[in-house]
Amino acid sequence: MSEERTAMILAAGRGERMRPLTDHTPKPLLEVAGKPLIVWHIERLAGAGFRRLVINHAHLGGQIEQRLGNGARWGVSIYYSAEGEGKALETGGGIFRALPLLGESPFLVVNGDIWCDVDFFSLQLADGDLAHLVLVGNPSHNPSGDFFLDPAGRVHDQGEPCLTFSGIGMYHPGLFATCEAGAFPLAPLLRSAMQAGKVSGEHHFGSWLDIGTPERLQYLNRQLA
Repeated sequence: MSEERTAMILAAGRGERMRPLTDHTPKPLLEVAGKPLIVWHIERLAGAGFRRLVINHAHLGGQIEQRLGNGARWGVSIYYSAEGEGKALETGGGIFRALPLLGESPFLVVNGDIWCDVDFFSLQLADGDLAHLVLVGNPSHNPSGDFFLDPAGRVHDQGEPCLTFSGIGMYHPGLFATCEAGAFPLAPLLRSAMQAGKVSGEHHFGSWLDIGTPERLQYLNRQLA
């Protein structure tokens, strides 16, 4: 791994379920306990030693750049991957487009619309693997889970019981070797890598919340108050 650890925050989603809050404010800038959700991520990434951050955006993306700037106030360098208003590329397409900014070493990706206390510093990608996923217990909105974590710490697309993918993962650029520019999801790439035995994972037992609705945002604000 290179000396300069790199992370990407996914911030291009439209936030349809958060409307009307997101009609005039991009979801990552919605405030939690007095500061934008994305700023909590930036502070925790900076504290974990990540100095190069890449942020993609689409819906009202100019507001994100204006609010965060170059990252100097947090001791990081922020680079932006602009997808264009109404042109979000989904998770896979968004990461693929940002690869020139992410470099050739493994990098961390964090969904911009989650809250968590995951130890970003400890996340590593083993040699030969294409992905390392952080999994959590299944929330009420995803009761069946996504992937199976075996006792050896390998992740599979089949098995019981399944856990929920947290939206946090370490990836090798090689995961995207066969991709082409455009909008596409991340999950099929992960499932293919799982079938090749190249995905590890861990079960995070701490705090995690998908801030997908105004009600969950209100809940988090109450918890942090």
